[in-house]
Amino acid sequence: MSRLQGTYHEPVLLHACIEALAIRPSGTYVDVTFGGGGHSRAILAELGPQGSLVAFDRDADARRNRIDDPRFTLVPSDFRWAANHLRFLGKLPVDGLLADLGVSSHQFDTAERGFSFRYDAALDMRMGRASARTAADLVNGLDEQALTTLLRNYGEVEQPHKVARRIVEARKEGPVETTGQLTAILRPMARRGEENSFMAQVFQALRIAVNDELGALEQLLRDSAAMIKPGGRLVVMSYHSLEDRLVKNWMKTGSLEGKEEKDIYGRSQRPFDPLHGKPVQASAEEQANNPRARSARLRTSVRK
Repeated sequence: MSRLQGTYHEPVLLHACIEALAIRPSGTYVDVTFGGGGHSRAILAELGPQGSLVAFDRDADARRNRIDDPRFTLVPSDFRWAANHLRFLGKLPVDGLLADLGVSSHQFDTAERGFSFRYDAALDMRMGRASARTAADLVNGLDEQALTTLLRNYGEVEQPHKVARRIVEARKEGPVETTGQLTAILRPMARRGEENSFMAQVFQALRIAVNDELGALEQLLRDSAAMIKPGGRLVVMSYHSLEDRLVKNWMKTGSLEGKEEKDIYGRSQRPFDPLHGKPVQASAEEQANNPRARSARLRTSVRK
């Protein structure tokens, strides 16, 4: 039995995502970030009896939202393995793939998951709880240099070496095991009035590292050309510059580094053509109703 999607996660840019997929009623589609199932339900509403949808989510909580529909398959896996699973299911190539990156509202709002500094809970942050490594393991186990690199690369934290040193000094008094402990240690380092944005950067860095989010996205993008048929759509919604840069580079150049390859005749070898020059963003009304939509960037490309 499914929960109401609004109690789990409010899908961002729902209409724009469905429009970007340009759904064919008899087509095969993939939602690699199932979550509350909002986008998947909207896709199914556009499909006919011959259409099919495969969804992925590594979070066991999301499986409670499974949709009872013969056209629907939910795979309990990290989307980095989407190509392998789709091949096994005999679903390749597909007509469109949708990825709504980042953390669901449910994950942020469930205190014991440890994703938010608004609550005091175990410093966890695992999207798939079967994973062995938690945020506490990183905070207590990495040396100062590794912590500095993590905070700089994944959170774009200002003066990451000072933040890393503060963590290393604090854990000498005992392990840092909760979000409340980490917040109490680091909040005094933030500029006045910027405490929340500073803590958000730190928590983002730890979350990305725990879940290898950028590694998973890179694998998905590399595999996307083999998964999507010519004329099919790749639709990706990101929430911070690290993700969006990878998506933009891939769609524009066919390279994660943004370096376009050309053949001997000077023709681009990129597998996709971007549909728009700039990403689609949520309206002021949607941003007011759903704060998560404020940072959303939706990019679409067409398989060549």
